[in-house]
Amino acid sequence: MLQLRGIGKSFLGVRVLADVDIDVRAGEVHAVVGENGAGKSTLMKIISGVYTPDGGAVELDGRAVHFRGPRDAQAAGIGIIHQEFNLLPERTVAENVFLGHEPVRRGLVDRKAMHERTAALLATAGETSFDPGVKVGRLGVAQQQVVEIVKALALDARLLIMDEPTAALADHEVELLYALVRRLQERGIGLLYVSHRLAEVFDLSDRITVLKDGRRVTTLATKDTTGDQLVKHMVGRELAGYFPPRAAPDDLGAVRLAVHSGTNHKLRGVDVRLRAGEILGIGGLQGSGRSALARAIFGADPFTGGTVELDGAPVQLRSPRAAIRAGIAYVTEDRKAEGIVGGQSVLDNALLAGRAVFPSGLFSMGGRADRTANVRELLTAVEVHAAGEDQEIRFLSGGNQQKVVLARWLALGPKILLFDEPTRGIDVGAKSAIHDLVRKLARDGAAVLMISSELPELLGMSDRIVVMRDGAVAGELPAGASEEDVVGLATGAVTTEEVKA
Repeated sequence: MLQLRGIGKSFLGVRVLADVDIDVRAGEVHAVVGENGAGKSTLMKIISGVYTPDGGAVELDGRAVHFRGPRDAQAAGIGIIHQEFNLLPERTVAENVFLGHEPVRRGLVDRKAMHERTAALLATAGETSFDPGVKVGRLGVAQQQVVEIVKALALDARLLIMDEPTAALADHEVELLYALVRRLQERGIGLLYVSHRLAEVFDLSDRITVLKDGRRVTTLATKDTTGDQLVKHMVGRELAGYFPPRAAPDDLGAVRLAVHSGTNHKLRGVDVRLRAGEILGIGGLQGSGRSALARAIFGADPFTGGTVELDGAPVQLRSPRAAIRAGIAYVTEDRKAEGIVGGQSVLDNALLAGRAVFPSGLFSMGGRADRTANVRELLTAVEVHAAGEDQEIRFLSGGNQQKVVLARWLALGPKILLFDEPTRGIDVGAKSAIHDLVRKLARDGAAVLMISSELPELLGMSDRIVVMRDGAVAGELPAGASEEDVVGLATGAVTTEEVKA
């Protein structure tokens, strides 16, 4: 269906893609993987008409095509589903699906026809849980993703590009996406599937193309490939293990943080203990209260009931400023919206918290000069790769942005670190580096609370796991627990007593 030969692309003299070949067949799921900065996004933008290649050829159904923009690609039957949705929340599903090409009757938008066509497309996608007339803002994340896919189908897309489609989905929602992908395949639609989650790449794809440093390393038949082989192609080396060793019993110190009957508008009587040197994993489905717990501890959405103790002394954390002064750091789930200021430099982003909460430089040995020198050392220590400290952070890869956020908090010497989805949207090589860093922080005496939707990460990194459901603690599991135990508690299929039995 689609064939790219010798594709090249440069920006300001920097080679981003060089001589890349890739093809997609009708009804095939062709996965594209690689580290951040490998060229995946640029390649997808060339296919979808956002960028024009500097060299090479694009063929559709055996004919050379030249896209002058996204509209040309859409007209040719190519659709793209971005990781961040492009939907208007105050408009209905039907209005979003037909935005810009509404059916018209006698000079007016034919709302009845628009509604009926949207309902038919939703049925094709196997989605019957919501009506075409409902406002998109009232839908869940998984349902909004269906709307994005149906938007592309409304334009008669024959090739769909899916960029990190499960990044914002909970585990049970991922299964719904799997079923939808299978239905699209059955209709003969070709899919280019970009993902950092190797488990779903192996579950869904027929072939896998690996990009590294803007070049195609190889294209493999999924059934003939192992995870270790794929990782080696991606990072250019073998990763000794996906996760560093867990803490030994002697590595754990006293209780650093204790929440007793913590309650607010999203939490119900939560009890949590976190010890120095420990990584406490928080599991559960989307909306179970995981992020609400982190935000409450950090004072962003404070507890309205219950008590919080730090090192055995009761405290009231009514604001993030109070939490930071108490030695608590928070790496948020949504890095783009809450973690970085895209238009500011790498250095300014790393200095944000210190400047805001400790304007006089009291947290460092000297003053502001020492603080800046300390942050620079930390940016080097966590191996941030950037053109320079003055480069705007929005131009960095997701993994490097996350390292800048980590350096920001490490500069304050926190005693407690709250990580919400610390490796979301980050490639396997950068994930390994961040996992090692998080474990090192725990070994050095920090208490770490880590929320993750990726069960392998949750199980591989945690010394103990608390599973949440409906704003409350559903149960607690020891290190080495199984995925079945976590999912069972998260969904209410089993109780803690049944897990122990």
